[in-house]
Amino acid sequence: MDIAPEPRGPRKGRGRPPAGETPASVDEILTAALRVFARDGFAGASVAAINRELGVSHNLIHQRFGSKEALWYAVADWIFANAVTLLKIRPERTDLSPLEEFHAGIVRFLELQAEYPDVVRLISTEAAIESPRLTYLYDRHIQPISVLLAEPLKPLLQRKILHRDDLRSLHFLIAHGATAPYAALPLATRMSPADPLGKAAVRRHARLVADTIVAGIEARIARADEPP
Repeated sequence: MDIAPEPRGPRKGRGRPPAGETPASVDEILTAALRVFARDGFAGASVAAINRELGVSHNLIHQRFGSKEALWYAVADWIFANAVTLLKIRPERTDLSPLEEFHAGIVRFLELQAEYPDVVRLISTEAAIESPRLTYLYDRHIQPISVLLAEPLKPLLQRKILHRDDLRSLHFLIAHGATAPYAALPLATRMSPADPLGKAAVRRHARLVADTIVAGIEARIARADEPP
């Protein structure tokens, strides 16, 4: 099951399609729009640029979506479709401790994000500017996923080992810091020639991040349990 069709897939060939052929499917339009919004930001993106990505008539997107703004919201909903469902899938083992479950959730999240680097770029761009689009992203998509990932940490919040502000720090470590190799691919490949989006590299990276974060939380628990 995918969040959305593969954004890194082959582009549709340029040029007007033969008469009677559908110029572009909705998925193809949304894939191209995601690529342009992630690359240029909302303000810098244009419907004309998206049409050029698709090689279609300049009227197509207006006919399908009405405006650039409506297209952006359609892209936002499309890229997060099924994300919460995927992250709710529990590990096969049922005897995991809360921290082991949190570890598994981090790995699952990072493996999912590696499939869609343009999503990481889009969120990073929107997160830097206060706007109705950011409010929509946060309320409809980012907050529910953050709550789901942090659910295993509730006992630590109740014991005051973690503070609510710590959840924000963990969110940025995981969702922005740990996804940077996917979004900043040219820099990542300069630091190491191995493809950071390769399956083995993603798995290794995700486990290292999860190991490091969980080890830090375990150290905090150990300090809290020390006698005064």
